[in-house]
Amino acid sequence: MGPAPAGKQLRGATGGPEVMEPALEDEGKGKEGKKASSRKRTLAEPPAKGLLQPVKLSRAELYKEPTNEELNRLRETEILFHSSLLRLQVEELLKEVRLSEKKKDRIDAFLQEVNQRVMRVPSVPETELTDQAWLPAGVRVPLHQVPYAVKGCFRFLPPAQVVIVGSYLLGTCIRPDVNVDVALTMPREILQDKDGLNQRYFRKRALYLAHLAHHLAQDPLFGSVRFSYTNGCHLKPSLLLRPRGKDERLVTVRLHPCPPPDFFRPCRLLPTKNNVRSAWYRGQSPAGDGSPEPPTPHYNTWVLQDTALESHLQLLSTMLGSAQGLKDGVALLKVWLRQRELDKGQGGLTGFLVSMLVVFLVSTRKIHTTMSGYQVLRSVLQFLATTDLTVNGISLCLSSDPSLPALADFHQAFSVVFLDSSGRLNLCADVTASTYHQVQHEARLSMMLLDSKADDGFQLLLMTPKPMIRAFDHVLHLRPLSRLQAACHRLKLWPELQDNGGDYVSAALGPLITLLEQGLGTRLHLLAHSRPPVPEWDISQDPPKHKDSGTLTLGLLLRPEGLTSILELGPEADQPEAAEFRQFWGSRSELRRFQDGAIREAVVWDAASMSQKRLIPHQVVTHLLALHADIPETCVHYVGGPLDALIQGLKEASGTKGRMVMFQGGELVMVPNVEAILEDFAVLGEGLVQTVEARSERWTV
Repeated sequence: MGPAPAGKQLRGATGGPEVMEPALEDEGKGKEGKKASSRKRTLAEPPAKGLLQPVKLSRAELYKEPTNEELNRLRETEILFHSSLLRLQVEELLKEVRLSEKKKDRIDAFLQEVNQRVMRVPSVPETELTDQAWLPAGVRVPLHQVPYAVKGCFRFLPPAQVVIVGSYLLGTCIRPDVNVDVALTMPREILQDKDGLNQRYFRKRALYLAHLAHHLAQDPLFGSVRFSYTNGCHLKPSLLLRPRGKDERLVTVRLHPCPPPDFFRPCRLLPTKNNVRSAWYRGQSPAGDGSPEPPTPHYNTWVLQDTALESHLQLLSTMLGSAQGLKDGVALLKVWLRQRELDKGQGGLTGFLVSMLVVFLVSTRKIHTTMSGYQVLRSVLQFLATTDLTVNGISLCLSSDPSLPALADFHQAFSVVFLDSSGRLNLCADVTASTYHQVQHEARLSMMLLDSKADDGFQLLLMTPKPMIRAFDHVLHLRPLSRLQAACHRLKLWPELQDNGGDYVSAALGPLITLLEQGLGTRLHLLAHSRPPVPEWDISQDPPKHKDSGTLTLGLLLRPEGLTSILELGPEADQPEAAEFRQFWGSRSELRRFQDGAIREAVVWDAASMSQKRLIPHQVVTHLLALHADIPETCVHYVGGPLDALIQGLKEASGTKGRMVMFQGGELVMVPNVEAILEDFAVLGEGLVQTVEARSERWTV
């Protein structure tokens, strides 16, 4: 409230005559006077700040016919949404996750400053790749250089081009974590013809970032300069820049060095080619038997990814540029993935992948550019629920060039296949089959939820976090991760280690999941894994080792049918499959004679009570990991059946407490004690939270 006008301040001021109202002569005049005074005060007082005032409409405006725009909106709500409430919820969610124009202006200003400072970084004369004495003491190379000896030379020159790539320019990045990807095109003078071999390109890429980090860390513009891995790949670090001061949490700029688009020959980077020589990686002389080198499809893909950053941006910009509904759909899909933690760590389904999937559905006319964000969300979930990319891959390539590899070649090298417009790059190269099956499972559940028209469907679909501990029946943690290195040696995974740059966690993950799926058999409905993202680190520190990635978590979604069976029935003793069965199960396999006279191989698990039978998967997992992967039981932290002890205790207590004696029909009878049973349920609910909280590292209430 501001000061009153000067005339009103003088009236009634100190020392001035006080105006008194005349006494009321009768009751009628008194009531009229009170009403008039009340109306005057109501008109005189301004509305309080922050309160919504009613809108005054005339009778003609109140009952006028709806406009064409309003009719179209009502029709869209009826067709595209189950209710007006769902439409309002989706629109409000999009407002919350979008960037405001003010923040975009501040981010743009920061990006301009980053561009200027990157171009001013001084050059470095040419040296051998192994001669890194020129690096300052305050910065370390963000890459494990194993083996260290490698051919080639390196010199630093400012980037030939600085381009913003990713979701920021497209308008599909979402809060709260705003990341802007910037591609730095390294000049051709830095690279050599054979840099695609033996990690030479990745060594130069890491040295390029180290020199940038040293100079940018001295600039007062940046409050934080740190390293991180790109999508968890240990061969592809990136440099993270954050502004100083109040805008420190506004944005994170990620610098990605990349080669010129046409530098590497695409035919040398096909999934059937080898670019990491065994003699160099293992330190052994090549075999004299003429055996071919094992292919390195993941290594080749990581090189190709850097060459296609700009072409992917152009494709996404063409498809999503003017279609706001498609952008809203991508934003909703990112929220859907984030709530289920499906985009975390290496091998996750990232926002870039769902954006490219939307482009594919638009190109195949399964999504139209005029669709709303909710329609795009439903269409993509329906596609994921009904399409298995581990069996039938898809491609954005429209070329009929016979020199391009076939989809079958990619299926032999990768678990999930989704080719880009060039026909040579598998966008889902890092996505494992178990992760994609988990995405399929969640998509089916989401479609059932949307089709049910439940009142809380929006809340469950996009607002409720669903970590692994809530999504699976049993959860197991493998730690320390260094045990997986012994598993690689036991399983003889030398080609996988060579392909993954020594990352033994990624190399062992696929074979371990296949092993457990085979052992659990019909008990298992879904097996998924979760790898936490590797934390960023300071530029003065060595990069995190593979064992520092935290914990490898596996989730088991079990089938009720056959879960409590204690018998694994194998083939008859005289069949050739019997030897494979004995080799797979080891000492647990034994010959048994059954009632029908058959003599078969079989495995019998130790379980007497029903609670022990429900934990048979625990025995299966620990036995197979110890037998085939050299992972002892002490490294397997299993979370399953945490309520069995609690339920058993309540069951024993309810033997007396849950019943009471009553006199009915002249006889004493035992009847349920309802109050005692309700108390037991209350204790059970408290015990559920406490027990799961104590046994799990992932769920905190």
